[in-house]
Amino acid sequence: MDTETFHFLSAHAPPERPVITDNDHVLEMTRETFEELVGQALDQIPPELTRVMDNVAVFVEDEPDPSDPELLGLYEGTPLTDRGEWYAGVLPDRISIYMGPTLRYCESPEDVVHEVSVTVVHEIAHHFGIDDERLHELGWG
Repeated sequence: MDTETFHFLSAHAPPERPVITDNDHVLEMTRETFEELVGQALDQIPPELTRVMDNVAVFVEDEPDPSDPELLGLYEGTPLTDRGEWYAGVLPDRISIYMGPTLRYCESPEDVVHEVSVTVVHEIAHHFGIDDERLHELGWG
C-alpha cells in the first residue's frame, strides 16, 4: 500500500538534533528516518482495512501539547463508526505521531521501529471506532 493513500505529511522540519533519553544515552534518529518508519508502519496495515479508511491524514510532529508531554500519538476526528449521512465536507481526521516522546521512550532503534508500529496501529484503530479499553484488551494499548 502506498503511504500517499493516507495523505502522509510532515508538520515541519526543525534542525536535526539528538534526543537524550531518561537513562542518559543519546538516541539519534533523523526526522527523515522517523518519517520513513511511520510510512513503513502505514504500509503494514492490511489492504482490506486501508480500503475502508476515509478522510484521514497522518502527520509526524515533534512534540505533543505540553499538557501531555509523554503522548506518542493522537487521533483527532470522527471515527468511522460515528459517521452518518451528515458527514460531508469536513476536514480530514488527523493522526499525529510524535517523534520527541517516542525517541525519549525507546532505548534502541529497534524499539523505535516497534513503538512506531504499535502507535500507528493504535491511532488507526481509533479511526475505526475502537476505544482505549478495547485496545488494551487486544494488546495494542
